[in-house]
Amino acid sequence: MREIDVKAVSDAVRELCIKANKILPSDLENIVREGVNLENTQPAKGVMQSLCENIDAARELDIPICQDCGMAVVFAEVGQDIHFTGGSFEDAVNEGVGRGYKDGYLRCSVVGDPLRRVNTGNNTPAVLHTRIVPGDKLKITVAPKGFGSENMSKLRMFTPSADISEIVDWIVDVARTAGSNPCPPMVLGVGIGGDFEQCAYLAKKALCRSVSVRNPDDFYAGLEKEILEKVNALGIGPQGFGGNVTALSVAVETAPTHIAGLPVAVNVGCHVTRHAGTVL
Repeated sequence: MREIDVKAVSDAVRELCIKANKILPSDLENIVREGVNLENTQPAKGVMQSLCENIDAARELDIPICQDCGMAVVFAEVGQDIHFTGGSFEDAVNEGVGRGYKDGYLRCSVVGDPLRRVNTGNNTPAVLHTRIVPGDKLKITVAPKGFGSENMSKLRMFTPSADISEIVDWIVDVARTAGSNPCPPMVLGVGIGGDFEQCAYLAKKALCRSVSVRNPDDFYAGLEKEILEKVNALGIGPQGFGGNVTALSVAVETAPTHIAGLPVAVNVGCHVTRHAGTVL
């Protein structure tokens, strides 16, 4: 049994909150930069160049990539041979988020009650997804999620009679309806299967997959490619000004489901779909 002091968890989450908000994953940054050369009109090309300058400025000035520093979504894969000492694991995660947002001068956007809407002042509590896995390691991924894109996300309970083209058309329509609201070019996370809440979880988790990695199943990798091509054919373009790059990447994650159901969720990410991880 390996012991981990929860202070190490808190410290790690603090650092990841700051890092994720200031430094875009390198593979996503590369796709954004490549997008400049994919645009043929000056407005679209100019917007893509501005997005690149924004990434550079965030790095050089040590400031957030986006003013919406998001709600802190934390994925924790906890080895079953770990024993946490010194306090509560969940409390440690929230302490790390609170310190990260304060120390990193990140915008705090969480309200403690959905209807009374009083800001908690430190961006807590986090949305915490914990999974028990074999081994004695702790993998933590922090994915700050802004709500310009989150508000455009959708879930639909298809029936098993739905064919693949119906599902693809609906996913593309989610992007069409989103338009310029999620600050395109977008990253689309798609969850297929499970039940109502699991497919939404899968869609959010999909946004944390490296954009340079395709689904290991060739069938779903092909589906990702098809959806990306059709979304880019919409012509929404960077920031909604029209163009070739409406989406940067599509990631599909799946799970077994019930014989009577076929849930599908789309979690929309913006061009700064942020996430950072570490292993303790």
